[in-house]
Amino acid sequence: MMIISSGPRRLLIAVVSAVAALVPFSSTHAEMSAWAENEGGRMRLVALGPDAGGKIRAALQIEPKPGWITYWKEPGNSGIPPQITIAPESGVSLDAIAYPVPKHFFKGAIEDIAYDAPVTLPLSLTAPGKGPVTIDAAAFIGICKDICIPFQASFELKLGPAIQSHPQEEAILQAADASLPKPPSEDFDVTAHAMSPDRKTLSLDLVLPGEGKTAPDIIVTGPSGYAFTEQIGGKRDGRTFKVDISIGKLPKDYDIAGKQWSVLVIDGERPMETTLAFQ
Repeated sequence: MMIISSGPRRLLIAVVSAVAALVPFSSTHAEMSAWAENEGGRMRLVALGPDAGGKIRAALQIEPKPGWITYWKEPGNSGIPPQITIAPESGVSLDAIAYPVPKHFFKGAIEDIAYDAPVTLPLSLTAPGKGPVTIDAAAFIGICKDICIPFQASFELKLGPAIQSHPQEEAILQAADASLPKPPSEDFDVTAHAMSPDRKTLSLDLVLPGEGKTAPDIIVTGPSGYAFTEQIGGKRDGRTFKVDISIGKLPKDYDIAGKQWSVLVIDGERPMETTLAFQ
């Protein structure tokens, strides 16, 4: 399935709920904020003090209520991907957001790429220099059940140097890192890829970690807002797998030369994520 993740949500959002969800929630608590809550779930910010190089390990914890989902970086047909911003005046910069392995959810022709259980998004931050640091952050996510509610909250954390142990925060961050897809390895990799001349299909050759018989789950992410999951003619032979991914429509005048896309492959319990470079 080709997924274009921009566009209106499939169900009407109740105006009152949307306004309530967008009211900023602020809290100040060293290393771990209080929970910000709405009717579909809650979220909070966790961080450790900067290391000697100014690097800060942090994470956004999101806990949907039972029956609700929140979205991956490319959310599906029309979901809301997580957005995290840091106030420029704080001097702290957001270098990267990492994403644990998501699930597919189908309602008719609608596909969501999302999480239906608590998820923690690791964040890589950089502080401006030595001394105490204040993280002034805003998080905006979609959280959905029968309706989709935009959920926004503000967090303020005051951090000292990373010289004191914070076991609870460290455990949260370690668990978040462990939930991420692994990089390619000798027994799990994309060994070849090619885009068709008409840019309608992407051919992939993979080596997989097990001698299974079923096709792995594959999510290809291209230009921002585009994800592709529909497999065509996949053939598994032990640990090798060849398949075409339906690409369909790309942005007008999109030039793939020199671009890098990402691919997430899930084979049984093992996830792997890597990049695809196009010449």
